Amino acid sequence: MTSGIAWFVRGKLYAWECHPWPSIPADIREIVARELVVAVKVGDRLDALALAEMEPEVFLRTTTAWNEPKIAFRMAGIDGEHLGELVTEAWRVQAPKYLRKEFDER
Repeated sequence: MTSGIAWFVRGKLYAWECHPWPSIPADIREIVARELVVAVKVGDRLDALALAEMEPEVFLRTTTAWNEPKIAFRMAGIDGEHLGELVTEAWRVQAPKYLRKEFDER
């Protein structure tokens, strides 16, 4: 297996391509093995749970046992605008304050 594509801001991971690692639940692993699945950091675990409950056909309930707040989603099921929002928010979660300030001022 390859490590895949990942996006970082100042050395902090905020979005990445998921892979069917043996440590993830079998049903989720099957989805990840067949489709392009991407995960992003979220500000809070409740945000991730809300997304998974609102659109369970797009957002996966879990991909790893890591405790940090994150959500994985099927790329084929997400529209471009929502994808942009998710990636931007993930970037904001990980970016240092000065970069967020620069971004907001633009």
